Amino acid sequence: MKAGCVALLGRPNAGKSTLLNRIVGEKVAIVSNKPQTTRTRIIGVKNYDGEGQVVFVDTPGVHKPMHRMNRRMVDVALESMREVEVVALLVDVSVKPGPGDRYMLDVVKDLTVPVILVLNKVDLIAKNRLLPIIAHYQRQHAFAEFVPISAADGTNVDVLETLFLKHLPEGEPMYPLDYLTDQPERFYAAEIVREKVLQLTHDELPHSTAVVVDKFEEPGDDRTLKLYCTILVERESQKPIVVGKGGAMIKQIGTAARAELIAHFGTKVYLDLHVKVKSEWRNDDRLLDELGLQNRER
Repeated sequence: MKAGCVALLGRPNAGKSTLLNRIVGEKVAIVSNKPQTTRTRIIGVKNYDGEGQVVFVDTPGVHKPMHRMNRRMVDVALESMREVEVVALLVDVSVKPGPGDRYMLDVVKDLTVPVILVLNKVDLIAKNRLLPIIAHYQRQHAFAEFVPISAADGTNVDVLETLFLKHLPEGEPMYPLDYLTDQPERFYAAEIVREKVLQLTHDELPHSTAVVVDKFEEPGDDRTLKLYCTILVERESQKPIVVGKGGAMIKQIGTAARAELIAHFGTKVYLDLHVKVKSEWRNDDRLLDELGLQNRER
């Protein structure tokens, strides 16, 4: 039996959360087409019958930090590499490599654990473009393996999982066989609301938004989960974007989030949403703690 941890590392929007959800077979991390969607470390566990257990560690995208929030995100990602048996470096092959990709190569060059190069989003490029990209990365680092995949449609994901098991040490499972993720229900609820904000406001709203669960009431006699959430934005000009004309946008956000929460929790859900302007919330240590972004400098 094999057992161990695999860190999913990469730049923002490389597809780490999509890959995690694909592998574990359930949605444990929210996704959007906006960078820096994942802000905390998220664990997803998959058991392979008769072969072993893999603990996948989804990490925030590594980027140049501009606020305390971003610094904490990057610290979480870099620290995760030092706590695992295998690192999977995800690269988005649909975009031209830049300074951020070179920095990621510097990050993994001194690691003593196997590093697997995962060339993601191959469904978005012509096949003849892939070989030069592979050759480029092979010249840069002695990767233990390299695998072209599409986390979106599942291409070669099974091959990648086989390689993860190959490079993990022998050992006993770290978690019970029915364990899926370390994310508490309160955190998951906030993340689903934030995902719908990101998806439905499109490019009108930057990723500088957060969702705080003010009250999480377990179902009682009425078998209804009651959630009271505040959507934080940084500027007054952003509030009308989330609220929408006549409250249309926040209603749409609530409807989409509630539908997914009902499916996830398997019960009726009452969802109350409010929007609040809090400037510089990304530099507020207390709020960042509440959002689950631990300060690694303490």
